[in-house]
Amino acid sequence: MITTIIVFIIVFGIIVISHEFGHYYMAKKSGIMVREFSVGMGPKLVYYRKNNTTFTLRLLPLGGYVRMAGDADEDDEIKPGTPVSVQIGSDNKITSINTSNKHQLFNGIPVTVVKADLVDKLFIDGYENGDESELKHYVVDHDATIVENDGTEVQIAPRDVQFQSAKLPNRMLTNVAGVFNNFILAIIVYTILAFVQGGVAMTNNQVTVLPSNSVARDAGIKSGDKILSVDGTKTPDWNTLAMELQAKPDKKINVKVDRNSQQKTFTFKTKSQKSNGKKVGLIGISQGIDRSFTGKLFGGVTTTLSTAKTLLAALWSMVTGHFSLNDLGGPVAIFATTSQATKFGVDGVLRFLAFLSLNLAIINLIPIPGLDGGKLLLNIIEAIRKKPVSEQTETVITLIGFGFLMLLMILVTWNDISRYFLH
Repeated sequence: MITTIIVFIIVFGIIVISHEFGHYYMAKKSGIMVREFSVGMGPKLVYYRKNNTTFTLRLLPLGGYVRMAGDADEDDEIKPGTPVSVQIGSDNKITSINTSNKHQLFNGIPVTVVKADLVDKLFIDGYENGDESELKHYVVDHDATIVENDGTEVQIAPRDVQFQSAKLPNRMLTNVAGVFNNFILAIIVYTILAFVQGGVAMTNNQVTVLPSNSVARDAGIKSGDKILSVDGTKTPDWNTLAMELQAKPDKKINVKVDRNSQQKTFTFKTKSQKSNGKKVGLIGISQGIDRSFTGKLFGGVTTTLSTAKTLLAALWSMVTGHFSLNDLGGPVAIFATTSQATKFGVDGVLRFLAFLSLNLAIINLIPIPGLDGGKLLLNIIEAIRKKPVSEQTETVITLIGFGFLMLLMILVTWNDISRYFLH
């Protein structure tokens, strides 16, 4: 259990950091201020500030986020009557504003705010030290910081460095940069795996017959054979072949193979096993292995493309066919799968890391508000309309999408608990 927890945190941490770093890097390149880069969710444990960004480690290792200036859910407005303390720099401009009771500014001047603007005009009007006989006007430095209620110090968000102030192409690239990084991470890990394993699985329809418990071997199929079709359905690659076989548990099938340019047909019954709560067919074969240096070097790309094709096909079948919660998995399912992956050592963990990174990339591209794909869709609508969707409309759409995702997450999590621990 301890090993599983450690591996889960490491794997999830690598994927989250890779994804969020994509957003962070592209935002910085686009002139968008990144106020916070958080690993984890919930209460903060520690934070560190560098280059106008606060890097935060939070308690729950279930995700992370990059908080950019101008995010729709941000509220930096300091309401009239709010007591704050401010720090004044050598040029008589405010360099830091403290709104938290948990954090004290060194040499902070107590001020009761009457009016403030931290976006456009950058000022605070208020009463110093409770003296209401004189209203003081303070100019706020463009690069000033604000200490929020939970004690986290972040940069203020002037208009010129906000997300919406960046050019549309830069905003689109920023929105998809996390997905791009997850694809790159999958390629790198699959390439490492190819060298660790001494080869890479071929994506064509050439198979290796397992030495035991193989109905394919018993029927006469041999390693090196290429399976051309299953029950008349052509199987030009491993993904198509695997899906055809998995869809036929405990069924009699006709398999046509190519052996040394000669075609043969075999008829036999598949076996079955449980996978994610449902029966899948299998015949005791595995993918052929390419052990050449070139095969290993480019194995990360070929495996990533092949796996992505399988995931997209599965996603499409969920949309067009019978949808089941068993087709989805949340943190509980990921934890359970981590436990299985650790049993296969480094190979299993690397394979799981690459698959999960690729899975996250594809899911994030779905055009649902709240996901990167939903944000990209709004960007495309803006490009077509020649003007952005109103802030109010975008907020409503995002809240609806977020609500849908939360409801789906609750249902998936409960289904995972029932599937893995109650049955």
